[in-house]
Formats: sequence, C-alpha cells, structure tokens
Amino acid sequence: MTTSHLVSAIELERSSVVANNAMNRERGLAGVNSYARELGFGPLEYLAERAAAPSWLDLCCGEGRALHQAASALPADAVLTGVDLVGPLVPVPTPPTLELVIASVSHWAPKRTYDLITCVHGLHYVGDQLGLLAGAASWLAPDGLLLAHFDPDSIRWADGSPAGRAAVTALRTVGFRYSARHHRLTLQGARSIRLPFRYLGADPAAGPNYTGQPSVTSHYDPDEVAASE
Repeated sequence: MTTSHLVSAIELERSSVVANNAMNRERGLAGVNSYARELGFGPLEYLAERAAAPSWLDLCCGEGRALHQAASALPADAVLTGVDLVGPLVPVPTPPTLELVIASVSHWAPKRTYDLITCVHGLHYVGDQLGLLAGAASWLAPDGLLLAHFDPDSIRWADGSPAGRAAVTALRTVGFRYSARHHRLTLQGARSIRLPFRYLGADPAAGPNYTGQPSVTSHYDPDEVAASE
C-alpha cells in the first residue's frame, strides 16, 4: 500500500464499506445488542446522575435507537445529539430533546460540549480516526466522558506498515485509556490535544477487522512538529 492508492474523504464516504449499515443501526440502550453491552456501562444511568441538563453526543449513531430510548427517560432539559453519514433509514418522530444530524463525522463539529460522547464501532469507517478523537476530546464537558471502539491494527504508516502501537502510545500520553481486550478507548475530562500524526488518506479495501466486518485503514506520516511540542 502506498499513498497513491489511498482515497480522499469524499471517495471514502461513497464506498460500499462506509455505507455498511449492519454495525450500529439497530443497537439499543440495554440488552444483547446494546450500548450497555458494547461500552461496559449504562449511558442512561450515567446521564441520570448528572445534576442538570444531561447531554449526550453519539457519533455514527445509525438509526439513533439508543438516543430515542434515552430521550424518553431523561428530563425535558436533556440535550441528545446523534450524527450519522446516512441517518435513520426509517424516519420516526423525534422528541424535542433529540437532534439527529445527517453529516460526515469527519467534517461536523458541535457548537456546545457534552457530558457523554460515544462512538460505538464507528471509527472503523472513519478516514482520519485520530483527528476525530482529538476533536471529540475538546467537545467534552470539563468532567465529561468519551468512549469509542478503536482498532490499532487499522492505523498504518504511509507504506502500510503498522502504526497502531505508536498511536496507542500517543493517545495514552494525552490522557486516553485503552482496553485491548474490549478494543475501547476512554477519556475523562475535556482537553485540547494534538497527536503526532499527519493524515494521508484511507484504504476502504483493507478487509474485515476484529468485528468480522469490512473496515477502513487510516494512513499517516509522523508529524514531527506535533511530536516536538
């Protein structure tokens, strides 16, 4: 793999791999196919403990089923936002506390911060995964929580060689925790971060990852300026 074979963000989002609707479309809050199972904790319980106006941003939310379920259980001042490239395939009435945004998570940014940010198996289809993680870190409330599934094997250097170990080291340096067993990143508290990687492009023909689903590899060069800061 060389940089000449990598695709742009527009090409990536038009690929059949990114259009995959099997991973997170129908996942609810609790049960066998749920956020609680995938994240190892209950988003609703976490949000219910907030003093006032709990807020949740779900990136790559699919149908937004979990957000709909949370909206019916949280107070009227809650703020729930879901972002997905495709959006709901079956439109249903949206409660006032919930906004579903059809947009690329690679180019969208919120105008507020959130108590909870999740990305359940969504990074597998994002080009600049590290860039999105850096952005999401700044979207947290001061004591907010970010959880995202992450596959280090999907992070590569320009020539296709593995860069996952370097990526995990860099993420841990700025405050992320990574569970290899669960393929899950966790970050507590907002921060402005810059990771020592320069995004080059993505390969949508990388094949299945640990989930068994086709996925994307993200390719980078070392960013010497960021590394020296």
